[in-house]
Amino acid sequence: MTFSIHGLAVARGIAIGRAVLVASSRADVAHYFVTPDKMHAEIERLRVARDAVVDELQRLQKDLPKDAPHELAALLDVHLMLLLDEEVTAGVVHWIKERGYNAEWALTSQLDVIVRQFDEMEDPYLRERKADMEQVGERVLQFLKGTGSLEEKAQRPAQPQQELQLGDTDVPLVLVAHDLSPADMLQFKQSVFAGFVTDVGGKTSHTAIVARSLDIPAVVGARTASQWVKQDDWVIIDGDAGVVIVDPSPIILADYGFRQRQGRVERERLVRLRHTPAVTLDGQKIELLANIEMPEDTRAAIMAGAVGVGLFRSEFLFMGRQGHLPDEEEQYQAYRRAVDGMNGLPVTIRTVDVGADKPLDDTRHDAAHLNPALGLRAIRWSLADPAMFLTQLRAILRAAAQGQVHLLIPMLAHGSEIRQTLALIEQARHELDRRGQAHGPVKLGAMIEIPAAALSLRLFLKHFDFLSIGTNDLIQYTLAIDRADESVAHLYDPLHPAVLRLIADTIAECRAQGKGVSVCGEMAGDVAMTRLLLGLGLRSFSMHPSQILPVKQQVLRSDATKLALWAQQVLTTDDPASLMPR
Repeated sequence: MTFSIHGLAVARGIAIGRAVLVASSRADVAHYFVTPDKMHAEIERLRVARDAVVDELQRLQKDLPKDAPHELAALLDVHLMLLLDEEVTAGVVHWIKERGYNAEWALTSQLDVIVRQFDEMEDPYLRERKADMEQVGERVLQFLKGTGSLEEKAQRPAQPQQELQLGDTDVPLVLVAHDLSPADMLQFKQSVFAGFVTDVGGKTSHTAIVARSLDIPAVVGARTASQWVKQDDWVIIDGDAGVVIVDPSPIILADYGFRQRQGRVERERLVRLRHTPAVTLDGQKIELLANIEMPEDTRAAIMAGAVGVGLFRSEFLFMGRQGHLPDEEEQYQAYRRAVDGMNGLPVTIRTVDVGADKPLDDTRHDAAHLNPALGLRAIRWSLADPAMFLTQLRAILRAAAQGQVHLLIPMLAHGSEIRQTLALIEQARHELDRRGQAHGPVKLGAMIEIPAAALSLRLFLKHFDFLSIGTNDLIQYTLAIDRADESVAHLYDPLHPAVLRLIADTIAECRAQGKGVSVCGEMAGDVAMTRLLLGLGLRSFSMHPSQILPVKQQVLRSDATKLALWAQQVLTTDDPASLMPR
């Protein structure tokens, strides 16, 4: 039966595929794909684990005391029967052979199918037997965790939970999960998933941002999707409307297949703009920069025609490491690869911004705090750990000797924070001088993402060469909206008059003082906002590479001079959304 689930549209496009569900009670099981040459070994792991459980139960049967309850002996018989059921085993083998799932994932997938069959039984007694199946499955899983060879374990990622790697399958797949952490999302860089759906999240939650960065259709905040969608269901993800269609009819499939092909044609047209300079109709040159998470992302930035990196989110080097932070040399090599990858174009490296929706695996910073978005995050965390911060600063300064590097500091609000930060930058330079290590000059920039910072622009512009407006957090803090909370997502409004006033004033003050200013938040890559930002005087946009060409198309079609008059009208109205083009 076809049904739809509504959520928030966060990454445009259409994805059609089989559901891969990783939101069950067994979510701590490793999920990764195996190549055809390793499938036999995976099936053997499954057989060894099953036989080990069979041996264990048979020993228990043999050693049962004479006064043991009859029900206990009967229960062991049921579990043995389930374990030796060839249909159950064949189902698990099917997931390994046909989907390339690892043994643990294949087992949990088959358990999901069997449990659903039990739930559909009319006999109450038989329905309750699903608990026996789950208990048997959990026991096999426990043995599976100890049966992998050392070689196999060495080849797996370091992530202890949802490990998602590139598989070898022709079947389109979409991921359905309760939630995905940034560390989980990093696995998508080389994944086979055509799109994903999560129960939780908002339009600017980090999950949504990474979805857009990967340029794959996604819907977040779908609430009960992981409960309603079953393993291997056919699913359509409409990233434009924020709708998930489960078990679509042939007519619906054909319609969405046509839309999917149309989207591909439009993307192919945009590629032709790659080498076209970003200049408005009235001759205004616009700087289109790229946001990246890892050094390897510079290739996509160059391919999209970016004229530099406006935001290198360095925190992704720190995530998923179980508290073992990268040392200076590792960071230096990563920053240097980014600089080299941009072929002489400028690279803006933001110092580590963890906390809130981007926690480290080491939970000591967030676990004890009720509201991590207002706690020890970004520059506050860096200043609280000067040794860690100096390590990063030295690595960035060393990379600056290899090319153009701009240093960007996140979440500043106080003059004391500015002074401490500048002092530590100088200290890092002195330490490198004492070592005799080369380092280069950097332009210093500050993020404007707290209303207090936007209202203290003259203080900031005394100390910094440029400002970068982080609209995601600026909106969050101005409107007191948790951007990762779907229950208040409808109140998250980039067109709120107060938000627009803070953005407009920041742009105007920077231009008046001859200082650089850019927007690096999600507004920069939203084509619906391009004309308004141009009208407000913005000439530097930084976004994910996948968003550069659509924004460039808007720039080429715009007259910035005419837009300035309209933008002032938007600023002065109580309902800016009413003046935005439909």
